[in-house]
Amino acid sequence: MDYNILEKESETKGSFYIEENGDILAEMTYSKAGEERIIIDHTEVSEKLRGKGAGVQLVEYAVDFVRKKGIKLLPLCPFAKATLLRHPEWKDVW
Repeated sequence: MDYNILEKESETKGSFYIEENGDILAEMTYSKAGEERIIIDHTEVSEKLRGKGAGVQLVEYAVDFVRKKGIKLLPLCPFAKATLLRHPEWKDVW
């Protein structure tokens, strides 16, 4: 299933998330490290979406996000790092 992923961004932080009926069901948060990089620090997926590919889609969204901005990401979140390692085609972004 493809999820509608939304974005929130402030001056220093941001997130990519999946929302349904006002509830956030999955979210990946990041911090900005200057203008060249974001640091993915946490990914959380609710029981309702766990095992349905929502987390991987959040990582893929982050990959597309940094590619469009011409920046890199640093995956401090263990889930994001493990997902990136399973996808060598995303190696260019980190």
